[in-house]
Amino acid sequence: MVNIRTALVILNWNGQHLLKRFLPNLIKHTPDTIELVIADNGSTDGSINFLKTNHPDIRIIRMEKNLGFTGGYNKALRQVEADLYILLNSDIEVTENWVEPCLKMFEEHEDLGALQPKIRSLLNREYFEYAGAAGGFIDILGFPFCRGRLFNTLEKDTGQYDEPTEVFWATGAALFVRADLFHGLGGFDSRFFAHMEEIDLCWRIQNHGYKVMYTPDSTVYHLGGGSLPKSNPRKTWYNFRNNLWMLTKLMPAGWFYTLLFPRLLLDLLAAASFLLTGKPKDSIAVLKAHLALFRRLPELRKEYKGNGKRIPALVYRGSIIWDYYIKKKRKYHQIGKKASRANR
Repeated sequence: MVNIRTALVILNWNGQHLLKRFLPNLIKHTPDTIELVIADNGSTDGSINFLKTNHPDIRIIRMEKNLGFTGGYNKALRQVEADLYILLNSDIEVTENWVEPCLKMFEEHEDLGALQPKIRSLLNREYFEYAGAAGGFIDILGFPFCRGRLFNTLEKDTGQYDEPTEVFWATGAALFVRADLFHGLGGFDSRFFAHMEEIDLCWRIQNHGYKVMYTPDSTVYHLGGGSLPKSNPRKTWYNFRNNLWMLTKLMPAGWFYTLLFPRLLLDLLAAASFLLTGKPKDSIAVLKAHLALFRRLPELRKEYKGNGKRIPALVYRGSIIWDYYIKKKRKYHQIGKKASRANR
């Protein structure tokens, strides 16, 4: 067993049904040398009583109210002493020996800052899952995508991504991250509340000289949609707003001001699409995200602490929207050579 002091922390918000379903399997397949912590985000559904009755040995950290994914983890992790954190969604089904290959990678790579296992769908087990798949990337306009998942098109796992690989971002659904690095970077951006926070963190990790990687030697299955359904105006708001805030904070000025107009134009097209497909609240959410950007743009630009005119090597210099919707490329391998070797 790799000798890294590790803590596994699950952020729970009204997820008693998920804890009841997934905790037994997690406990079975996780070494007892790893501290298991439930950080409860102000649940009102009986989660605490369930844990105290059925899993009294599990440490509970309680928040008085829901601080979101970002605030909840930030507050909880300040109370957890470890060398390595595993941040795991409550709707994850782990597999036998899922931890050991990940810990081994951290032992072998001193410059490894964050890591994710292979994420497959719990509902369609032969396919990759939306939130992470085989590791994430981002295009020059800030739109994220994954190996194994472009927008809503999921690939069947046929072993096509069975090599350890450096990626741009690792999923927050099953995120291994060095504790000192997490705290040294200020943790997640608490202003985000939820969505895009792991991409923002991974970008900052790379700006500080560390790598983000994916390993196929560990597999977990993700249910997904545990907090908000896929189609939800609030989720739309968080995704667009947080993505724009992230770009404003982390993109060098020369790139940012050149790409801001085309990015906002694409957002407006998305808003129009929402409106035309009977989702006016989602359309309004996009426009509100733009207002939120311009209200805080000067403040966010002052936070830029990147590497001069350079952006991380793994930012895909093309447009995933153009590739997907115009060129009809539906799988990562059709653009992957350009995406994974960009600017190297």
